[in-house]
Amino acid sequence: MTSELIFVGLGLSGVDGMTVKALNALKECDKIYAEFYTSNLNGAEASDLEAVIGKPITVVYRSEVEEGHSIIDDAKTMRVAFVTAGDTMLATTHVDLRIQATLEGIPVRIFNGVSIFTAVPTAFGLQPYKFGRAVTLPFLEMNYQPKSPYDHIMENKKRGLHTLILLDIRADELRYMTAKDAIEWLLKGEEKWGEGLVTDKTILCVITHAGCPDEKIFAGYPQDLLKLDLGAPLQSLVLPGDLHFMEAEALVDFAGAPREIIQDDD
Repeated sequence: MTSELIFVGLGLSGVDGMTVKALNALKECDKIYAEFYTSNLNGAEASDLEAVIGKPITVVYRSEVEEGHSIIDDAKTMRVAFVTAGDTMLATTHVDLRIQATLEGIPVRIFNGVSIFTAVPTAFGLQPYKFGRAVTLPFLEMNYQPKSPYDHIMENKKRGLHTLILLDIRADELRYMTAKDAIEWLLKGEEKWGEGLVTDKTILCVITHAGCPDEKIFAGYPQDLLKLDLGAPLQSLVLPGDLHFMEAEALVDFAGAPREIIQDDD
């Protein structure tokens, strides 16, 4: 048997979001592992993937990837695939798995998929090179709210950069942070630290079910967004930095932002 570890990004939704090359590679695998704790695959279950690929899929959780050895052990004697939603190699655990394979002399192939990191700028008409560090908002546990996400977003804002804000996922608990939870998180953080990250006139952008047929995008002021039906997870936010006039126009035309954000140059 061939020794190989194949990393496949499935894209953002459905079983048809991966590339044709990725699908053909998966059909040639002896064993397929999948993780959905980093991000869930909208509109599809593992069983749907099994039907398309024609092979069984073993779903693994974080501890099995970070602490287990079955994936690497199998890849020593078989052609093994490790599939994830979105793109592959965007999580440190995936990079670590690739390093382990390299150290064991296991050949590696990578099949990239559509990622939230490219889908969000595309959806809103924001310029990708103007995004700073992405930030994840964690669930509030026992009312503990770490300041580091607030600080990282503020750092981007001071530099005029947009921030992609990812929302916490606890797949094993079926808990997915909502956009409204995230907006409340930011408002609560502003109440605590008061450094001017979010005001009544701060534009926030919400994307629901990115890359799906039912994708929806919104842009507006915090309190206005909280009054809207923003849909259900999976969702992400953007806190824009300095807007180019075309970006501002895009947010107004595409996402319903208030027209007053477009600066009059006259």
